[in-house]
This record gives sequence, C-alpha cells and structure tokens, in this order.
Amino acid sequence: MQRASAWPDNFLSIRDFLPAQIEDLLHLALRIKANPAGYSSALQGKTLAMIFEKPSLRTRVTFDVGIHQLGGFSLYLSPAEINLGKRESVYDVAKNLERMVQGIMIRTFAHQIVERMAQYASIPIINGLTDYSHPCQAMADYLTVLEIKGRLAGLKVAFIGDGNNVAHSLMFAGAQLGAHVWVATPPGYEPLQDALSWAQNRAAQTHGSCTLTTDPERAMRSADVVYTDVWASMGQETEAEVRRQHFLPYQVNSALFALANPDAIFMHCLPAHRGDEVTDEVIDCPRSVVFQQAENRLHAQKAILLQLMKRSVAEAAVAEELVHV
Repeated sequence: MQRASAWPDNFLSIRDFLPAQIEDLLHLALRIKANPAGYSSALQGKTLAMIFEKPSLRTRVTFDVGIHQLGGFSLYLSPAEINLGKRESVYDVAKNLERMVQGIMIRTFAHQIVERMAQYASIPIINGLTDYSHPCQAMADYLTVLEIKGRLAGLKVAFIGDGNNVAHSLMFAGAQLGAHVWVATPPGYEPLQDALSWAQNRAAQTHGSCTLTTDPERAMRSADVVYTDVWASMGQETEAEVRRQHFLPYQVNSALFALANPDAIFMHCLPAHRGDEVTDEVIDCPRSVVFQQAENRLHAQKAILLQLMKRSVAEAAVAEELVHV
C-alpha cells in the first residue's frame, strides 16, 4: 500500500501528488532539458506501450521521442489494435501488457479507463489525456512558465474559454504550486465542481487561489500568464457552432490581451483554431510561447517517464534478486 509521503506508482492526475513532488518533477525536467545526453541510457532496454483511443500530434511525438531519448523503446497501439472495452477488456489489456512492457501511456476518453488500467496493471500507467484531465500538458505548461518567469508561486494565470480537461489540470497544478489561477467561462461551461473544490482547497494550503468568473476582462486584468484552448474538444464537434456563439466574447484578441500585464505570456495547448479562441496577432506575437510550450511536453514527460519507470525497474530488479536468495 502506498505511504502518504511515497511517490505515486502512476501518473493519473496532478491531484495524486504532493506539492513538493510536482516541484521536483519540474526541476528534473529542467535538468534533463539542459543535459539530455546525461540521461540517454536511463531507461535502456525498457519499453513503453502507447495506447491511443484519441488521435494526437504532440502526445504521440513527445512520448515516442522521449522514451527513445532515455534509451528505451515505444510501441504504438491504435484503436484498431485494441478497441478498449469492445475487442478486449481493460483488465485483459492490462494483464497482458504488464508481462511484456515496463510502462503504459494511455490517451482515451473516460478517466475511469486510466484508473482501471492502473488498478489492474502492476506497471506504471501514465495519463496522456482523458475527458477529465490532461496532466502531462499542465506539467509542460508550468515548466514553460518557470523557465520564462523564474517562479510560479504568486503568479496570476488566466484561463479564458471552456472549463475542460486542460482547465482542470491547469487548476490542479496551479493550486499545487501556489499560483493564482483564474478561469473565465460562459455560464454553463464551468469546470466541474469537484475539480474546482479540490483546487480551491489545495490552493488554500499553498498560498495560491483558484477563482471562477464569467467575466473574461476580470480574469485577464494584471495576468502574468494568459491561456486558452479550443471551444469544442474532441467528441464535441456537433456542438461547435452553438459553442462558437457562446464563446465569441471570450476570444483572446489584442484588446483583451492588452488588459494583462505588459510582460504577460500567451499560451495554448494546441491545436489552435485561429480566428476562434485566439486571433493571429496574439498567437503569433513575440509574447506567445506556444511552441516552446509544445516542446516542453517532451522534457516534462521524460521526467515523468524517468521517475516512474526507473523506480519500477529498480524495484523489479530487487524482487528478482530476492527470488534467488
């Protein structure tokens, strides 16, 4: 059973970690980024299975390249190979893969799928995205902010748009790190109440805050970091036109961005729908860091892979030695 101060065995949600552990992962990512050659054999010979129920550019490339740069291998598994819950159960997939690979990254729909995979598998499970959260993205986001601003505690982070999985994880990580996160959404598109409550409770412990509003200008004023995402996520395509009407006042354009601090940075998890949630003059401006942010998915995820899989490998080696005592 996991001790209260122990590292979690999986990376399912930023909520599962202690604030100091999130900070440690960010600083490990900085060290890996500064000296990639020093970690080039850290996971030598180890294999990461990558299960994709949702398509991706950044998640696919950064996990694929990341495990290779750590000396390991990757195995891409598309819906055609698995078709979770239909062709094979989550339990059967977990029990098969734990005997063949040393870690599983899964990008899927229901958050319960990654939780069940972690329940059944004896190897580390990494949440590459669910409808509820996107923790690897948030780690890359705050890594980028740390690089540029030199600190995280006390910064105002304004998220403008849909209270979706990206907003949830941005709130969770901000609360862990002592940031002041503001989320501005149209009425009816707020983050889930349990996500907001958790973030507010954790922020009270780290001297941060998490504030919900329907006023984008209020959220934007004096912001250090400005963040937005698409108005209709994967699976919501049929709602796109209705959502567009509700979200138009929340477009991050030059006028709205001007309310932020003069040195505020603009962030987007990509892909962006230019002309909808953000205009070209903002996403292409000198203060936009969206491609540095995208690159940092690689470094943040290498830190996660190293922390989980190296420890898992070491524990397996100890167990093997005990068998032969």
